[in-house]
Amino acid sequence: MARVDVIMPQMGESIAEGTVSRWLKSVGDSVKRDEPILEISTDKVDAEIPSPVAGILAEIKVPEGETVEVQTVIAIIETDADASIETAAPEPAPTPAAAAPIPSPEPSASPDPTPMSAPTPLSAPPGVSSDETGDERLRRKSTPLVRKIAAEHDVDISAVSGTGHAGRVTKKDIVEYIEKGVAPSTVSQVQVAPTQAPVAGASVDRIIHPMVQAWEGDSVEPMSKIRQLTADHMVMSRRVSAHVTSFFEIDYTNLASLREAKKAEYAERGAKLTYMSFLVKAVVDNLKKHPVVNSAVSGDTQIFRKQINIGIAVALDWGLIVPVIKNADELSLLGLSKAVVDLAERARTKRLNPDEVQNGTFTITNPGALGGFVGIPIINQPQVAIMGVGTIEKRPRVITLEDGQDVIAIRTMGMISMSYDHRVVDGVNADRFLADVKHDMENFAEGSV
Repeated sequence: MARVDVIMPQMGESIAEGTVSRWLKSVGDSVKRDEPILEISTDKVDAEIPSPVAGILAEIKVPEGETVEVQTVIAIIETDADASIETAAPEPAPTPAAAAPIPSPEPSASPDPTPMSAPTPLSAPPGVSSDETGDERLRRKSTPLVRKIAAEHDVDISAVSGTGHAGRVTKKDIVEYIEKGVAPSTVSQVQVAPTQAPVAGASVDRIIHPMVQAWEGDSVEPMSKIRQLTADHMVMSRRVSAHVTSFFEIDYTNLASLREAKKAEYAERGAKLTYMSFLVKAVVDNLKKHPVVNSAVSGDTQIFRKQINIGIAVALDWGLIVPVIKNADELSLLGLSKAVVDLAERARTKRLNPDEVQNGTFTITNPGALGGFVGIPIINQPQVAIMGVGTIEKRPRVITLEDGQDVIAIRTMGMISMSYDHRVVDGVNADRFLADVKHDMENFAEGSV
């Protein structure tokens, strides 16, 4: 018999860990190759993890609810000796923005066939004796996140009792140490904004949030993993980007008639023609004309993305996820219609592939789905803009007839908003982009649908 490790997979570039949500198989169960054996949760995606080989689930090393770093062995499968030995997902090659965990790496959300290179030996840092053992240096090194938190609170890592490998101080260790030794008022004032915007793929540091006293009768529940990391990401984004928001109103009346006339035809072709389909098309076409809106900030440089990858925020019962339509500029309105519905459906049923929540260049969120008039969304780092779509409804509006007479008419109207990073996107750039989107939405030609 051969023993095959099942690891916590690398689910993308910006995630450092994953949580075992639910085991779908029990110890002793037979499993087929590619059969789902557990569900995991990260801030990017909830996903089912398939078995790398056929065999027997011999051991579960990480129980439900526990969070571990990527590449941690979470289960063992016993199989025939001649079976190919694989892992559940290969780890991408480390990037400069990602921590180099030693010895066990950390989770993320897009598969990369590049195998993990062997860790290089640790050299003694300045001021540290070269007589230190490898374990001592490992413990002192910890991770960039732990060292950052320690520095912000003026904590000597060597004074903290570590529970990680070789006594390594983990994030949990340092946070508990600070919470016990630092007053809540001090913790609430911690500044965690980086001095520059994170580059694509940069991991999001865990933010120390202020502590609040529960009152008698209150119910206290821990945040889910996806909620914790979403909270961190949103706070980080507000502190990194200079947020400004512009608003435009769109008259959907003509588009509503066109959509009604084409809905059945699109349904026969396996697509659902929604207002979002048209909006994605208009956004994609105008990102080509306004490349500054499809860019990213890296330190004091600006990256103009060649790809146009549109993220569509999907609200789930357990949090928010943003599946991405890759190379959206290569798709027709029909293709975009299919992609929007398909990604949203698979997001709600936890069937997204890891690479389908990565590398977006522009995001659209829809607060109007439940009747919201308009929203002011927070930028999805490291992008520089995000669009909010308000509810679409009939409202009275003053229009001018061909003879010049003004009348009040019932029109199908809706608001769109766009939050943008004023470090690189000026108001005039944002408003020109939105004006072009508005024009396209109000003037879709029947022949283009």
